[in-house]
Amino acid sequence: MLIATRPGPNARNAAPNTPLEPMSLSLAERLRRADERAGYRTAPEPRTTMPPGIPYIVGNEAAERFSYYGMTAILVMFMTTQLRDSAGNPDLMTEIEARRVFHHFVTAVYLIPLFGALLADTLLGKYRTIVSLSLVYCLGHLALALDQTRLGLYVGLGLIAVGAGGVKPCVSAHVGDQFGESNRHLLERVFGWFYFSINLGAAASQVLIPYLRKEAGPHVAFGLPGILMFLATLVFWLGRHKFVHIPPGGTRAFSADGWRALARLVPIYLCVAVFFSLFDQTHSAWVLQARSMDRHFLGLEIEPDQLQAINPVLIMILVPLFSYVVYPALGRTRFAPVTPLKKIAIGMFITVPSFAIVAGAQQLIDAGQTPHFGWQAIAYLVLTAAEVMVSITTLEFSYTQAPNRMKSLVMAMYLAAVALGNQFAAQVNHAMEHEDIGRALAGANYYWFFTALMLVAAVAFVFIAMRYRPHTFVQHEQPN
Repeated sequence: MLIATRPGPNARNAAPNTPLEPMSLSLAERLRRADERAGYRTAPEPRTTMPPGIPYIVGNEAAERFSYYGMTAILVMFMTTQLRDSAGNPDLMTEIEARRVFHHFVTAVYLIPLFGALLADTLLGKYRTIVSLSLVYCLGHLALALDQTRLGLYVGLGLIAVGAGGVKPCVSAHVGDQFGESNRHLLERVFGWFYFSINLGAAASQVLIPYLRKEAGPHVAFGLPGILMFLATLVFWLGRHKFVHIPPGGTRAFSADGWRALARLVPIYLCVAVFFSLFDQTHSAWVLQARSMDRHFLGLEIEPDQLQAINPVLIMILVPLFSYVVYPALGRTRFAPVTPLKKIAIGMFITVPSFAIVAGAQQLIDAGQTPHFGWQAIAYLVLTAAEVMVSITTLEFSYTQAPNRMKSLVMAMYLAAVALGNQFAAQVNHAMEHEDIGRALAGANYYWFFTALMLVAAVAFVFIAMRYRPHTFVQHEQPN
């Protein structure tokens, strides 16, 4: 006689081939299977043209950069002229305090991507990480728009830093993931246009948002970037069926090749960090310097924080100029072949005179004169030329040097170099709150200090680059 028994609590574990089996899979594997059911492509197709998902990524980046640079464009001026307490009374920061807070914020924006990259490469994949943390990014803009106190400022900046931590390392790596062996020759061009879209958004926001800050107030000026961030998220979501979705690698993402690649890149990133300790001061120290300059042009008075728009406008001019004129010309000289490391080295040396120019302008201000903002315009031209050679090239170089399952993490290490540079600038400003150091770095001495630092870093980079041996990785293609 057969006796029927009730299944015990461990019965489901005794049947590995039942439909319940996927519950034992890792999150990364379950998400990979979900991508397959959704019909997402998980590898680039063999093609010699641009991948179909690129317009969605570029459109997303233009809108996201509008939101970020619009917010950062007015941040220092807001903290020093419009910050309020809970009763609505002025609660303004000093210039040194505002510079310090700004660079601490930028440090967080570029350091948190290390955690966003780990999330993308091991668990969620780049697409899900970008979409989910973009919503956190939007909440940060909302906090800034609704609350102009120090509490609202710090909450808003904190949420934006966390949101950017998911977006920044993954979007640039996601661009490269769309390419395989057949169209890898287009990578340099697409990263150039990717950077072009960044500066298209930045140029528009750095002209418009400072105007809104003055004429409509911080609520509107911080609110509009939030709307653009939401649109950026929407545009990216619309391209989900056009993208290549590289599956997360789980713990397998961390390979010996990956750690060796990171170790080789660290000395390069340390030198690049010095570049960014200078470059990002265009949003802080240069804005504050512009308040003491003659800003009249064609009968109009330009706001101090609007001068930042010079940089992205120049980028949109210089990116195609360098791609189609300067680099081919260099290729016909003794610099041939024009390798990425050579470009970065040249750019670092070009950075040095840019800060020497603003140091000269500051000497005039220290002497009681009012120099024209043309001094900064010339410095922006020099610094932007350096940016094309250092920032864009390092972005592309980082992607190609990263093993396929560690693309986001290596891109995050590049962003950590930006964070390190900004943290250094923040610590210098923190030290200046002490009387002796503040007196030593007062006025033009502040700019001369960073000029000398950049020269040392440029020389050090040359020796590092001479010992570096590149090893290129691109995604494997999916057979037709």
